[in-house]
Amino acid sequence: MMMPLEPGMRVRHPAHPEWGEGQIQSVVQERVTVNFEHMGKVLINARHVELEVLD
Repeated sequence: MMMPLEPGMRVRHPAHPEWGEGQIQSVVQERVTVNFEHMGKVLINARHVELEVLD
C-alpha cells in the first residue's frame, strides 16, 4: 500500500525517470500536482500512477 502523499515530498514518476526528481506541490483527493526538474508542473492521478517516494 502506498504511503499518503503530502506537499513537499520528493518523488519520481516510475514511467518517466527522464523527468528527474519532483516535489509535490499539492494533493487534492487523488489529484497530485508535482513540479519535476526536467518537465515542470504535472497533474497526476494517484489512482493510476504510484509515485516513487524518495528519502
